[in-house]
Amino acid sequence: MFTLIIYEEGWTNNLKQLRFILPEIDREATRKKVEEALETARIYKQIGFVRREMKQTPSYEPRFHGATNAVGKPAEECAVWNVDTEERLRSLTERVEQAVSRLGRTEREIIEKRYLEDEETFDYQVWSEIGMSERTYYRAKSRAFYKLAFMLCLEVYTPLPEVAIG
Repeated sequence: MFTLIIYEEGWTNNLKQLRFILPEIDREATRKKVEEALETARIYKQIGFVRREMKQTPSYEPRFHGATNAVGKPAEECAVWNVDTEERLRSLTERVEQAVSRLGRTEREIIEKRYLEDEETFDYQVWSEIGMSERTYYRAKSRAFYKLAFMLCLEVYTPLPEVAIG
């Protein structure tokens, strides 16, 4: 993703110059999306998928409105939601596991201990367990998030400024 900007140099120069501007990544929004994906994968691995049940509440009261000619299909809607959502969660979990497995040893260990294990742990517990300094831990964690964002296509870009062409 890039933007092409064409602009003129000075009053006397009739040549136009090309410049490519690469967008910057919104680190905070990207981090949130990666954390959401990791949390979703962890929960799916722990408890699996909880299916929706069809709601059926018959009403014996008369309805005083005209015919809408719309037929509700709650059984079909419920079945489609169950199948689609379960497949989406399974696919996301597989992609997360594959992406984490491609990280370096230290980065993989940080992500697995902090986000993918059954019990909730905190950053200070992980860096003391691994035997790292706090600063080194946060640098490795930041690199891991950056890599995961690109592997899972979860990066969020800051909007580019509007520039007039010509």
